[in-house]
Amino acid sequence: MKAGAPEGIIGWIDAPSLELTNTVMRDADIILATGGPGMVKAAYSSGKPALGVGAGNTPVIIDDTADVRMAVNSIIHSKTFDNGMICASEQSVTVLESVYEEVKKEFQYRGCYFLKPGEELDKVRKTIIINGALNSKIPGKSAYEIAQMAGVDVPKNTKILIGEVESVDISEEFAHEKLSPVLGMYKAKTFDEALEKAAQLVADGGYGHTSSLYVHPAETEKIAKHAAAMKTCRVLINTPSSHGGIGDLYNFKMAPSLTLGCGSWGGNSVSENVGVKHLLNIKTVAERRENMLWFRTPEKVYFKKGSMPVALDELGTVMHKKKAFIVTDSFLYKNGYVKPIEDKLDEMGIQHTCFFEVAPDPTLQCARKGVDQMRQFEPDTIIALGGGSAMDAGKIMWIMYEHPEANFEDMAMDFMDIRKRVFTFPKMGEKAYFIAIPTSSGTGSEVTPFAIITDADTGVKWPIADYALLPNMAIVDVDNMMTQPKGLTSASGIDVMTHAIEAYVSIMATDYTDGLAMKAVKLVFENLPSAYENGANDPKAREEMANASCMAGMAFANAFLGVNHSMAHKLGAFHHLPHGVANAVILTEVMRYNAAEVPTKMGTFSQYQYPHALARYAELGRFAGCTGKDDKEVFENFIAKLEELKEKIGIKKTIKDYGIDEKYFLDTLDEMSEQAFNDQCTGANPRYPLIQEIKDLYLKCYYGK
Repeated sequence: MKAGAPEGIIGWIDAPSLELTNTVMRDADIILATGGPGMVKAAYSSGKPALGVGAGNTPVIIDDTADVRMAVNSIIHSKTFDNGMICASEQSVTVLESVYEEVKKEFQYRGCYFLKPGEELDKVRKTIIINGALNSKIPGKSAYEIAQMAGVDVPKNTKILIGEVESVDISEEFAHEKLSPVLGMYKAKTFDEALEKAAQLVADGGYGHTSSLYVHPAETEKIAKHAAAMKTCRVLINTPSSHGGIGDLYNFKMAPSLTLGCGSWGGNSVSENVGVKHLLNIKTVAERRENMLWFRTPEKVYFKKGSMPVALDELGTVMHKKKAFIVTDSFLYKNGYVKPIEDKLDEMGIQHTCFFEVAPDPTLQCARKGVDQMRQFEPDTIIALGGGSAMDAGKIMWIMYEHPEANFEDMAMDFMDIRKRVFTFPKMGEKAYFIAIPTSSGTGSEVTPFAIITDADTGVKWPIADYALLPNMAIVDVDNMMTQPKGLTSASGIDVMTHAIEAYVSIMATDYTDGLAMKAVKLVFENLPSAYENGANDPKAREEMANASCMAGMAFANAFLGVNHSMAHKLGAFHHLPHGVANAVILTEVMRYNAAEVPTKMGTFSQYQYPHALARYAELGRFAGCTGKDDKEVFENFIAKLEELKEKIGIKKTIKDYGIDEKYFLDTLDEMSEQAFNDQCTGANPRYPLIQEIKDLYLKCYYGK
C-alpha cells in the first residue's frame, strides 16, 4: 500500500474452513487456485474466473549420450532443493542400460542411498503411499527422516532414497508423485523403451506438468522425439527440473513462477508458468543454457613504481580537466600523501580541493558532508586516495554528486546474476571522471564495482555493487604503499590471498578470472613474508604485493567472492576484527568446508554443473608449488602452506586468540550466522551453506577445533 496499491489488496483467512474458503472464492474477482485437485475443482465450480494448476509426476530419462556426472548432480540438486516439495521435482529416473551402473555409482558417491531389494524396499513403499494416496507425513521431510519412519537404517546425511523398481503402473508406489527426496529408478534397454516408461509415468499422475531428459545436446532427433512423446507443458533438457520448471535460472523460456499450469491435459486453464496470457496450451522444450559471461575492468589501469604523476598528466594534456576533488582520510592528508597529487595538479593548472574526513568505516553522514563540499566546488574529476574506506566513500560521493535522487535501499537490493538485477543503476561519469589510487595492497577497490556505506543513524550497512561504480582510472603506484605498518601489511596481504582463492573457486569463475587469481596467489606466497618483515627495505616485494592486490581485485570483481567474506564481514561488524584478520582466521576451515565432494547443497549457476571445489583448490595449490599423489593430498599441503604463511605474518590461530569475549561471541552467534547467510557474497560460494553450517564454522574458528 505504501507503493500505491489499493487498500485491502492483500487478505487472508486466519482460521481456514471449507465454508469460508468457498465464500471467499464466490466473492473474489478472480481465483488462482494452487493445491490439491479438490481445491482446483472448487475454484472452477465457484462461478468466477479461475486459474488452476495440477499435480506433477515428473519422469527423467538419462540417455546413454548424457554427461552422467552433470545429470546425476543436477537431479540431486533439484531433488534436495526444498526436499522435493516443488511439484516439478523429479519423481523417477529411467536410465539406459549401458550407463545404468555408472549412474548408480555417481548417485551413491554423491550421498544417495539405494534401498535393498525386499524388506527395505517394501518398508519404504508402504511408508510413502498409504491406501493409494501420498502419506501426508513425508512431504518436505529429509531422506533420513523418511527412512526412520519406514524403519530403515541409513546414514543421517543421506541425500535421496532410491528404489530400483520395474513396474510403471500406478500400483507401484514408487511410480507416484512423492513430494520428498525419494526416487524410483528404472532401467531401459532402448531409448524408445525409456520413452514408453516416461509416458506411462506422466499418465499415472502428471499429465500436463513437467518431464525431463538428459542427453548430448547434439542429439536433436532424440530431443524432438522425447518432446513429441511427453504430454507435459514443460519439457526440460539437461536441467534440474525444480529450478528449470520454475524458470529463468537455467533457461530463458520459462517465466519465473512457482505456479505451474498443466493445460487441458491436467484439467487446467493454463499450460505454462502462470503469467499474463493463459489461452493456449504451450509446450516448451528448454535446453540447459549457459549465459553470456563478462570481464569488466576500469578503462585504464596504470601500474609501476613512480607511475602516479605520469598517469595524472592525462588529466591536463589529454582530458583538459579543470577542477579536481580529492577524497582521503586525515592520516594520509596530514602525513603528506596528498601533496604529490596536489603538486601535479598545480603544475597542470587544475584547481583542487581536498576532503580528508573519511573514517575507517565510512558513514553516509560523512559522505553527505563531502558531497555538500563537492556540489559547491563542482569538480569534473574525483580522486579517491587511500585504502578501501577512502575508495568506498569516494564512490558513494560520486553517486550522490551525479545522482542526488539515488536511493541506497534500491541500489543495495540483492541479486543472483548482476546482469538480471531488478534495479537499473544510474549512469555514471556524466559530471565527473573518477580516479582511484590505493595506498595499501589489500582491498583491490581501485578495480572493483563494490562500495559499502554505513548509516550512522540507523546502523544499516548499504553494500552497493554495480559495474557503473568501476573507477574510470586506477593508478597502482607502490610509492604510496612503502610505509604500510606491519599490521596493515599482514591484514591486507592475507585479504589479497582470500580474494584470489575465493574468486578461483567461485561458481562464477571463468578462464579470464582464473589467470589473475592464480598469479595473485603465487605472488602473495612469494612476497608477503618479506613485505611484512622488511617493508620499504624490500621495494620489489612491496610492488609485487601491490600488483597481486590489483589482480585479485579484478578477479573477484568479475567472479565474485564466497562465504569466507560473508562470515568475515559479520565478524568485523559485530566484533570489530580487522577485515583481513577476520578473513584469515576462518580461511582454511572454510576451504575444508567448501572442498566436500558431497556438500549438503551446491551453488546455483548454470555454468556450475557439479561440485568440484576440491579439484579447483588442488589446481591452485599445484600452481603455488604444492605437490601430492592426488587432489586430496595436494589440498592438504596447500592448507599447510597457507597456515605456515599466516604464522609468518603474525596471524593468530583462532578468533578467541584476538580477545573476542566468549559470552558476547556466543550471544551474537545466531544473528551473525543468519546475516552471513544473507550476505551478497554467499550466493557465489561453490557450496551453498545452511545457517547451521555457518554457525558450526564460526564455532570451529573461535575455539580452534
